[in-house]
Amino acid sequence: MTFTISKANLERLKELVAQRGDAELLSAVDDLHPADIAEVLDNLDLIEAQYLFERLEPELAADVILEVPEDRREALLGNYTGKEIAEELIEHIDSDDAADVIGELSDEVRDEVLANIGDSEQRSEITELLSYDEHTAGALMAKELVKVSADSSMLDCVRELREHAEHIDDVYVILVVDEHDRLVGSIPLKMLLTTSLRTPVREVYFPDVISVKAHEDVEEVSRLMEKYDLVMMPVTDDRGRLLGRITIDDVLDTIREEETEDAQRMAGMGALDYSYSNSSLWEMVKKRSGWLVVLFIGESFTATAMGYFEDQIAKAVVLALFVPLIISSGGNTGSQASTLIIRALAMGDITVNEWWRIFRRECSVGLILGMTLAVIGFLRVAVWSQFTSIYGPHWAEVGGVVAITLLGVVIWGNLVGSLFPLLLKRLGLDPATSSAPFVATVVDVTGLVIYFTFASFFLRHVL
Repeated sequence: MTFTISKANLERLKELVAQRGDAELLSAVDDLHPADIAEVLDNLDLIEAQYLFERLEPELAADVILEVPEDRREALLGNYTGKEIAEELIEHIDSDDAADVIGELSDEVRDEVLANIGDSEQRSEITELLSYDEHTAGALMAKELVKVSADSSMLDCVRELREHAEHIDDVYVILVVDEHDRLVGSIPLKMLLTTSLRTPVREVYFPDVISVKAHEDVEEVSRLMEKYDLVMMPVTDDRGRLLGRITIDDVLDTIREEETEDAQRMAGMGALDYSYSNSSLWEMVKKRSGWLVVLFIGESFTATAMGYFEDQIAKAVVLALFVPLIISSGGNTGSQASTLIIRALAMGDITVNEWWRIFRRECSVGLILGMTLAVIGFLRVAVWSQFTSIYGPHWAEVGGVVAITLLGVVIWGNLVGSLFPLLLKRLGLDPATSSAPFVATVVDVTGLVIYFTFASFFLRHVL
């Protein structure tokens, strides 16, 4: 089986689709991985993609539909009735993936799909998964798993494995529950090979099993799986009863999506609904224009601030020369702090309750950074003044104002950048919306006020 598709093969498949050469086309597709077939579908126009997809065997089509980008998946399923989706696709998909596919459908089609799922147990499982909030462990978990009672034997473990072999692709451990279906431990598959089948499960299972509650955020699931090097994590309810399992591949897909959204928001734009390549021109404009307008209006206050200090600037035009230096230093510092704090929150490295520790730490960091830039700023004015008269006879005073302003705006920018994400988190909002451009804009405006206020005070005998 081929796991990559070359440009030449892609063009050949496009030609076969255009020629409607079914026999040769299906023969070529059978040698491809579902992800590669999904790539082919994404590179065809919609009519040709539908033609190819409708000719795939149901089991292969079910695997392929999970790999197709959401917008193309929605378009491909547009020609299917709810009954056809249920019988031809959902029947061959694990519960967690089935819930993802059904959750993207319209309410009307979703109800029709659920009504036509023949297996009542599967229908019940999917309905349960759809009831959980998005980006929680419950919405991500699969109901398919292998479990045994603590009162059973290792032979019962083998029987359970054989019974579920056709329905579960990957089995990493066997989960152990008590008489109330509460999770009490796990048995690695290696134990089946090294332990007598007559041995009671109670004597060999590991009681220290790491699990997560169904309402936990996916980021917490990811953090725990990374911390303990897990490839599978059981999911329980608040009473400890086993509900399902989450595998590492599902976590990676979800975290990748969330990190992409965070990166886009931190760049000062709305998160795209689809990938860059699959987003329409209008969607790109819509997602980017909103924040650009907000940031533009915010930056317009820079002109307002400078207008307020018009008299001081007119009396000492030299002050305007340092405006880019001042606002960029504060904005860059705020952007750095904002990025660090947002990432630390996402990784679970810090919590909102630690705001006072973060405040003190960032004050110290800002003070050191500010003093560093202040010294460089003063030296810059002092050195230039030895070769030019651009800064006038009071260059030392001007250099001093620049230095103390840099100290102030860097400390201020550091505090805004570090504390604003914590405030959003406390309010239940996404910290990523405190994007670097947004923080930079706030610090730009306030930095000018700090600069000209210091200049008015320290240079009053000059102005």
